[in-house]
Amino acid sequence: MNGDNFTVCEQLVSPAYVRQGLQGRRTHELLIRQLLDTGKCPESGWDESTIELFLHELSIMDSNNFLGNCGVGEREGRVASSLVAHRHYRLIHGIGRSGDISAVQPKAAGSSLLNKLTNSVVLNIIKLAGVRTVASCFVVPMATGMSLTLCFLTLRHKRPNAKFIIWPRIDQKSCFKSMITAGFEPVVIENVLEGDELRTDLKTVEAKIQELGPENILCIHSTTSCFAPRVPDRLEELALMCTKYDIPHIVNNAYGVQSSKCMHLIQQGARVGRIDAFVQSLDKNFMVPVGGAIIAGFNESFIQEISKMYPGRASASPSLDALITLLSQGANGYKQLLKERKDMYVYLANELRKLAEVYNERLLDTPHNPISLAMSLKNLDEQKSTAITQLGSMLFTRQVSGAREMNGLLCSCL
Repeated sequence: MNGDNFTVCEQLVSPAYVRQGLQGRRTHELLIRQLLDTGKCPESGWDESTIELFLHELSIMDSNNFLGNCGVGEREGRVASSLVAHRHYRLIHGIGRSGDISAVQPKAAGSSLLNKLTNSVVLNIIKLAGVRTVASCFVVPMATGMSLTLCFLTLRHKRPNAKFIIWPRIDQKSCFKSMITAGFEPVVIENVLEGDELRTDLKTVEAKIQELGPENILCIHSTTSCFAPRVPDRLEELALMCTKYDIPHIVNNAYGVQSSKCMHLIQQGARVGRIDAFVQSLDKNFMVPVGGAIIAGFNESFIQEISKMYPGRASASPSLDALITLLSQGANGYKQLLKERKDMYVYLANELRKLAEVYNERLLDTPHNPISLAMSLKNLDEQKSTAITQLGSMLFTRQVSGAREMNGLLCSCL
């Protein structure tokens, strides 16, 4: 209600009580005003009533929620099920327009505002997590693999003669398919073993650049977050190499936002060399449903080019989920989660080390991987050829998910 309505209320209820109610509402409105003014994640998380009030205010700005609205077009925010409408807070129009996923919709001021605010709040969180010079980002309603594909397709227009993508190997299908789907040929660079760690083979990367010719290479596709014993790529050296040969650099940072080390690598790579864009998953880093990613970079115009490459409008669900989650947690809540993850990593490492010693195994020494651990299973493998597979099955049936067993190793990620 506005001020005039509260004045009328004083004719029905004691003015003192009405003014108290008005003050209560202004407390909610002050939080919303601060969000609109700063575009940053609030320091302290909001309560659910404030979030729902805000989302309701946004939804009634969309034309499909206008009283007496008569939509005669093919896409007017029609929803058959009231349950579906409630699930989306009646924000039905989605985000973007046919030419740009970040564009404002004339019929959906509320949904457009939701989109802008989500991108702004997420940018603030990326800076808070360690990439302080990031210039721009946007939430895209696709998982990490397809978001990488969108980056590659954008680069195609800048480098029409390029056919190859240089890719230090990581055994993850969506990374590989993202390049194939975009129509490029991945040039797989095997990693080198240094102690227990699998690390980027910089000499082979540079040799391959010289062999193929920089003009024929679309980009270097590097990786931060990964499963031990592989460790994050040498981003600083790769970024310098990209500057030297004038080759774009796309970073797969799938679950790296939660790792200060991964974010530091990206910040340093951009400081000393070239990183054009880095892509991260919403569900892995912000604990929301699967189906969204963040594309970020240090050149605002290039990030805008990527957003314009997305064909048509898009679902607002990932943006809505991300905004609700971050408003609920606040910046302090998210920072606390980052700290807890670090503490849990240390605890898991210590406990796995003790367990490995009991069974005459060992926890691999992978100090450059701050997000994953690997333990040998050599003795178990020698006892029975199917023992490792059986161990994986036993972990799963005991509701331990996420661990991977391969080639005599047990790998886990935290």
